[in-house]
Amino acid sequence: MSIATLDAASIDPATPDLVAFPDCAVCGEQAWIPIYEGPVRDGAFGNSRASGMVAECVGCGVRRLDEHSCHDDAVYTDAAYREILGEASDTNGFHAAHDPLQLERLNVVNPMTLRGKVVADVGCAAGSFLDFVAGLARSVIAIEPGKPYHESLTRRGFHVYDYTTHALDDCVGAVEHAFSFQVIEHVEAPAAFLTEIAALMAPGGRLTVSTPNRGDLLMELLPEDYPPFFYRSVHRWYFSDDSLARCGRAAGLVPVETRFVHRFGVANTLRWLRERAPGGRHPLPGLDDPALDSVWRDTLAREGTADTIYMTFEKPLP
Repeated sequence: MSIATLDAASIDPATPDLVAFPDCAVCGEQAWIPIYEGPVRDGAFGNSRASGMVAECVGCGVRRLDEHSCHDDAVYTDAAYREILGEASDTNGFHAAHDPLQLERLNVVNPMTLRGKVVADVGCAAGSFLDFVAGLARSVIAIEPGKPYHESLTRRGFHVYDYTTHALDDCVGAVEHAFSFQVIEHVEAPAAFLTEIAALMAPGGRLTVSTPNRGDLLMELLPEDYPPFFYRSVHRWYFSDDSLARCGRAAGLVPVETRFVHRFGVANTLRWLRERAPGGRHPLPGLDDPALDSVWRDTLAREGTADTIYMTFEKPLP
């Protein structure tokens, strides 16, 4: 991937091919290789920050956006995050947008069963996924920093906490299957984030994490046009399957399954190639064919170039 000319002040003079970033929050490595410098998306498409830098850790291969280009974590505690994305911030609005997306997550859970288990969703927002599994689970823990969702989550019978650390007194060692969808890329310290979740988990319990796949096919097909869309101010971290597995191991967890999932049909890719802009799920004339889209998604999943990684970890037995 090409990168823009780097600011000389950001280059470590002792090793001119490296950039000065904080020690890696996954493996502790100090050396970072510059990968990209240029605009990064700031919320909805069309909004951007003029200059961000992404670098790759020499130790574990994770990539991160420079902290100056990232939003502060306080953005997740109120309506600000959803407003940045151009989404509804109330519970009903969240459900309307996100309920239809839960089939993807339920398919990843299959064939694992949640019946009679203690389940936690870390970063659950308004709890669309939890609504789909609550009838099977013995107990449901909803961990969500966004205060606007707490009243509704509590009213629906979930045990609600702002952060994982706040749940430890009540739930340490109790969770049999934890989930965290599209969250790890936002946090300050991903290995510490998984370590906190692991403390909630029972021995032999499982954790399923999803995150954008930095090996998305469009990163290869459009190396100039797609990165300014893919890299974004609300995502500090960018994982491959290997770097995500390393992050889990750093938290004392064992990777047991990896799935790649592509959420868009072939029309989305063709629009990117033709228009250099996202087309969402809007079809193209003559290509609105579920069978074609199914083959396309399955192909990208098999090749590891789908847009999303799902990885399931297990907490070892004593």
